[in-house]
Amino acid sequence: MTDPFSNPEIPLSERLFSDWGRDILVANGFLTRLPFRPVGGVAPGGLAQASRAFPIIGLIVGLIAGAGLMASAELDLHPLACALIGLALAALVTGGLHEDGLADVADGFGGGQDRDAKLRIMRDSRIGAFGVLALIFSIGIRAAILGGLPGPGLAAASLVGAAILSRAVLPVFMHRTPLARNDGLASEAGKPDLETAGIALGLGAIGGIVFLGLGAGIIAAIAVLGAAVAVAWLAQRQIGGYTGDVLGAAQQTAETALLIVAGAMLS
Repeated sequence: MTDPFSNPEIPLSERLFSDWGRDILVANGFLTRLPFRPVGGVAPGGLAQASRAFPIIGLIVGLIAGAGLMASAELDLHPLACALIGLALAALVTGGLHEDGLADVADGFGGGQDRDAKLRIMRDSRIGAFGVLALIFSIGIRAAILGGLPGPGLAAASLVGAAILSRAVLPVFMHRTPLARNDGLASEAGKPDLETAGIALGLGAIGGIVFLGLGAGIIAAIAVLGAAVAVAWLAQRQIGGYTGDVLGAAQQTAETALLIVAGAMLS
């Protein structure tokens, strides 16, 4: 069978489209539970190239979550309940991937006495007090902000923008931050190059501006980058770099930072 991803006889436009299509499928397989996967699996390091499609997957997750929030509002539910339903749908679509990372990082960084102990705790499937508190505060802050925005339309748009930008920053995070260990999910994913990270961030910035407006979108992008830098700095101090769990924590922190900006500017 002809491979459209590498055959030079196929027109460049078609190959580029095929490349993006596969990257979207690879990124979706990593970031969500939606039943769309690339044929033949993913080679080691293949996720690094596909990470440019992370903001596109964020758009899909955000639209599903935002639709749930809007549908709940049509039922005249309390705005806080609508926000929680939207966040619950996002977690359902992703299988709680990022929330699990946040909880593991909170448990490891909060409970480990040294680097090895922190990494060991993060690999433990059980959740501790620090992880529970991190999830309560993370979900609570985001739901309270979304519920306090003036109208479900603005809340849904903010939720979509947050889903896009918080995932768009992950390739930059992966490119700039060293790995904490040479095994595990993050190591198998590979490290995106500068071009891939730049494309993802550019797509995220466009998505943020579309859904939040020019001023709020630019400030939100800065806030997301700042949150990612803060998580990267903390991870390097605690365990020497990032793991798959740290990526999840970075996404959750970035999303929270963006919604704080949205709450401050759009209320």
